Amino acid sequence: MRLGVSSVLLRSSGAAVLVLASAVLLAQELGSRATLVPSAERKPAPDFALKDSTGKYFSLKDYRGKILLLDFWATWCHGCKQEMPWFVDLDRKYRASRLEVVGVSMDDDGWKAVTPFIKSAGVPYQIVLGDEKTAKGYHIEGMPDTFLIDGEGRIAAIYKGMVDREDIEKNVQSLLRSMQ
Repeated sequence: MRLGVSSVLLRSSGAAVLVLASAVLLAQELGSRATLVPSAERKPAPDFALKDSTGKYFSLKDYRGKILLLDFWATWCHGCKQEMPWFVDLDRKYRASRLEVVGVSMDDDGWKAVTPFIKSAGVPYQIVLGDEKTAKGYHIEGMPDTFLIDGEGRIAAIYKGMVDREDIEKNVQSLLRSMQ
């Protein structure tokens, strides 16, 4: 059977699309990695005042002296839901060592969407509702976005997109060691 040029191009294009899609899925599965910014070069994290489900406000200053893993997420975000159990594990593993995990929900429906989700997911760490000001301060353009903030309130690492689980734990451990 003789194939025309258009058939060969179509098959080649289809193969290229398949390869590209596989690469994107692999990158998402591996997650983003981040190098810790040297202590002397870290910039202050933007302050915030965000409410939890009880109406209590939390700000960046509430976490001074602790390592803060600040995760911007939403209930509709697939990557956010995939990495949330990893953050639950980090919270349980390192809370006694001064790690605080805080999820900043960017859901438009607020607590109406967030409350049932965090209950069903068994999220034990602090969740607050994000706002436009906070999103702009942290340059949130997509989700998930995760920030590691040192005990002095400075950004030590930024993860755009889903995190690499091993990489973020390695960076958390390094920040905790630096506080000893």
